[in-house]
Amino acid sequence: MNREELKKILPHRDNMLLLDEAERDGDVARGKVTIRGDEWFLRGHFPGNPVVPGVILCEILAQSACVLLSGAYEAEPSADGTQANGDSPNETPMFTGLDKVKFRRPVRPGDVLHTECEITRKCPPFYFAKGVGRVGDDVCVTAEFSFALVQTPKTAECDNKLK
Repeated sequence: MNREELKKILPHRDNMLLLDEAERDGDVARGKVTIRGDEWFLRGHFPGNPVVPGVILCEILAQSACVLLSGAYEAEPSADGTQANGDSPNETPMFTGLDKVKFRRPVRPGDVLHTECEITRKCPPFYFAKGVGRVGDDVCVTAEFSFALVQTPKTAECDNKLK
C-alpha cells in the first residue's frame, strides 16, 4: 500500500502519517519509511547531528501495527456485542501503552527504516502488539505496545468542546 492507500485505513494525515508504504502478510505487517532529512521532527533534534526521536520510531511501529486492523478482526464482536472493526470511520486506534522499548541504533537522514509488527493478543477493543524497526540488517528499535479502538466523537461535538 502506498500513502494514498494507507489514508483509507489509517486516521493519520499530513505530518503525522509517517509510513511511506506498508503491506499486510497474514498476521504480520511490514512498513517502510525513508528518512529524507527535511521532516519536522528532525528540526532541533539535534542541530548538526539529526536523529529520529525515539517517540517517532514508536509511532512508526504503531502505525505499521494498525495496518493489521484494517479488516483483520472485523468479524469478532467486542465485549459489548458490537463489531470491532479497524475499517470503521467511527473508531480511532489510540496508544494505551508501551513496554520493553529498546533503541539500539540511531535512525538518521538517508536511512530507510523497515518495520515488522504483529498483533500478539486481542481483546477488542484492546490490541497488543510487538514490533521491530531495522535499517538494513541493523535492529534500531524494538517494542511491545498496546492500543484500543476508541469511538471517534462526531466533529460537531469536538468543535463545541474546543470553543
